[in-house]
Amino acid sequence: MLNRKELKEIAMLQAAGSYFVSLYLNVSPNTKGDYVIHLKNMLKNVLEETDKKILKKVKGDIEKLEAFVTSNKREFKKGLAIITSSEKSFWKEYHLAVPVKNAIIADKTPYIEPLLDILDNYKQYAVLLVDKESARLFLMHLGEIEEYGEVHTHDVPGKHKRGGWFSLSGHRFERHIDYHVGLHIKDVVKKLESFLAAERIEMIITGGSDDAVAKVREMLPRAVSKKIVGAFHAEMFANVNDIFEKVKPVISGVESMAEKAVVSDLLTAVGKGQNAVIGIEDVLNALQEGKILKLVLLKNFKDEGYECRNCRNLSKQKVSVCPYCKGGMEEVNYLIDLAAQRAVEQGSQIEVIAENKEMLEAGGIGAFLRF
Repeated sequence: MLNRKELKEIAMLQAAGSYFVSLYLNVSPNTKGDYVIHLKNMLKNVLEETDKKILKKVKGDIEKLEAFVTSNKREFKKGLAIITSSEKSFWKEYHLAVPVKNAIIADKTPYIEPLLDILDNYKQYAVLLVDKESARLFLMHLGEIEEYGEVHTHDVPGKHKRGGWFSLSGHRFERHIDYHVGLHIKDVVKKLESFLAAERIEMIITGGSDDAVAKVREMLPRAVSKKIVGAFHAEMFANVNDIFEKVKPVISGVESMAEKAVVSDLLTAVGKGQNAVIGIEDVLNALQEGKILKLVLLKNFKDEGYECRNCRNLSKQKVSVCPYCKGGMEEVNYLIDLAAQRAVEQGSQIEVIAENKEMLEAGGIGAFLRF
C-alpha cells in the first residue's frame, strides 16, 4: 500500500550517472490486448526519441518492463506503476485500485508525481454501519471498499410482548433492552477505536439506524467523534457495492470542501504576504531556497522549463547557464513533476487539487512556506 514515507525515500534516490525508468499504465483484467498495445507504442516512442547514450543505460529496464507486462499471468487491478533501475538494482511495483495516466519516463530520478496524486486524492475512510444489534466496519481507500469486520450482539431482547420475558413490566423491559443495547454499542465503539488506531484513519462516515448512530456518537471520545465527516442511509444487509455507491458522494463532498479551504487559505496568505507564494516562478524560487512547507497544485497541471544538469535547479526562464552553480541547463517537458519530486525530497507536503477555478486563474500552482 502506498505511503508517504516510502515515496519520500524513493524520491531521494540518486542514480549517480545511471537512470531510472518509471512506467505508469492503465490496466484491466478484461482488456489485456489494449494495454499491451499502449505499452508497446510507448516503448517504441522511447526507443526512437531517447538520446542514444541514455538509451544504452535504460534498454535493459525497458526490456524488463515489456516482459513483465506481456508475460504476466496474474490479473492486474486498474493501474500499474513500476519504477526500475537495473544499474542500481532497484525495482518497485505498485498495483493500484485506481487508473493512472499512461506514461513512461527515463530520468536521473524516479518519477513519482502520479503516486503523490493518488495519495492526496484517495484518503482512507472508516465506514461504520450500525444498528441496535449488529455493526459492520469497512475501509475505503484508493477507490475501493473492503469489509474489515462485524460486531454482533445476539442476546439483545426483542420487543416486549404482554406477559413475556419473565413477566417484566413494560418500563423495566425497555430499560433492560437499553442496557443490552448499551453493551452492544460499547463493543462497537471498542472495535471502531481499535480499527482507527491500526489503520491510522482520520475520517469516519457513519450509517444505519438513527438511534444506534446517535448512541455511538454519544459514547465516542471527543477526539474520535471529531473524525466523523458525514453520514449515509443503508440497510444492515446491504452488499458491499451498494454501500460503496452510498458513501462515494459523501467522500466527494468532504474532499471538495477541504480543497476549497486549502485554496482559500493559500490565496489569502499570498494576499497578506504571510509565507505563501503563487505562480510557477515564485514557487521554483522558494523550492531552490528550501522554503516550501506544502506545495499546492492543480491535478494534471503541466508546464515546460529548464533543469540544471549539476545542481538540479529548476527554471521557467530559458537560460543556458545555471545562476546558482554555473552548470549547464537542459530543457524539460515535465517541469511540474520535477518540482513535486524536489518538494518531496525536501520533506514538503503535496496537496493536489482536483478542480478549482480560482487556483487555475492564479497560476495553477502555489505553496505555503516554512519561513
